[in-house]
Amino acid sequence: MFNHIMIGTNDIEKSRAFYEKVLGVLGATKSMDNTTAGGTKRVFFMHDGNTLALSQPIDGEPATAANGMTIGFKCSSPEQVKELHDVAIEAGGTSIEDPPGLRETTMGPIHLSYFRDLDGHKICGIHRPG
Repeated sequence: MFNHIMIGTNDIEKSRAFYEKVLGVLGATKSMDNTTAGGTKRVFFMHDGNTLALSQPIDGEPATAANGMTIGFKCSSPEQVKELHDVAIEAGGTSIEDPPGLRETTMGPIHLSYFRDLDGHKICGIHRPG
């Protein structure tokens, strides 16, 4: 359904370093730089047909986190859900909501972790058993 997700950042190099560590947990080990004709700097992470892009805002205004938005990364195991969270916190992210673990939901049991990245974007690690 999705081709890519692009999020704004106020410090492209710090954000790149953060996501290199976090996405490395999922196997995304390379990033690609891009600068638009207008001078906007971007970084693209591509893995398994998915793309996460980091971008300086095109309008020149500060990047802000979207209220109500969450980006969820599919994890291969409950352990990877926790590792994603822990690596993010070690890299400067902020743990939010309940600690990583199993939650009973209306969709059945799901392993979840939540954190905010360096720019305040809400990120989720998720693994659905079975």
